[in-house]
Amino acid sequence: MLIFKDQTGRQVDFDPRGSLDDVLARHVPEAPRKGPGRPKLGVVARGVTLMPRHWSWLDEQRGGTSATLRRLIDEARRHDGSKQEAARAAEAAGRVITALAGNMPNFEGASRALCAGQGGRFAGLTRTWPEDVRAYALRLAQPAFARA
Repeated sequence: MLIFKDQTGRQVDFDPRGSLDDVLARHVPEAPRKGPGRPKLGVVARGVTLMPRHWSWLDEQRGGTSATLRRLIDEARRHDGSKQEAARAAEAAGRVITALAGNMPNFEGASRALCAGQGGRFAGLTRTWPEDVRAYALRLAQPAFARA
């Protein structure tokens, strides 16, 4: 049995042995404990190394250094988000088809079409693959074809 994480295409180790409670204990994370006190906001402090001119520029921006960095990152994510999503989808689908279809007809051509963002060509080259493998690969790869 092979199990994949859709977002990355990486195989997931899964041990189905034992009772249902045993399997759940191994594979289902515990819910975070809630208690009194301030809620965690997900803020992580890290050091940033910049040149003096970068620090000077940051000091001149409205809202302070952290707010400026957050704005710049959010803007970059909006601008490059679809390209990054397409690249991640192609990488995930590539891992999956290598594991599931690496010895099937047209695998190499399908891999090249996937990397080139050629959805129609990819669909055509995978036409003879088992339907469940083909459908899974097409679903994972779909964002990669949106970039073309």
